[in-house]
Amino acid sequence: MIHVIATIKVKPGKRDALLAEFHRIVPMVHAEAGCIEYGPTVDVASGLMVQPPLREDVVVIVEKWSSLETLKAHTQAPHMAEYRVRIQDIVENVQLQVLAPA
Repeated sequence: MIHVIATIKVKPGKRDALLAEFHRIVPMVHAEAGCIEYGPTVDVASGLMVQPPLREDVVVIVEKWSSLETLKAHTQAPHMAEYRVRIQDIVENVQLQVLAPA
């Protein structure tokens, strides 16, 4: 199994626009071979001392894939290419962490 943490920094005030576009592709991604989990998350105030300041312009995507091969196929899916075009003026940058259970 492969875990992915995708951190998406959006332009100021554009988080809701990104989430709207993201929710459009979720059903298609869930239908992909090897998709175990795929969903957006945002920071929540927890009151915990170790938590850094909330990031108002960040969306973190939590993903699980059955294999590295299915993750790679996901990145090439037509709906993902279309999604990247739709969000190109909203997103500042994306960072991926690709992880395996230890």
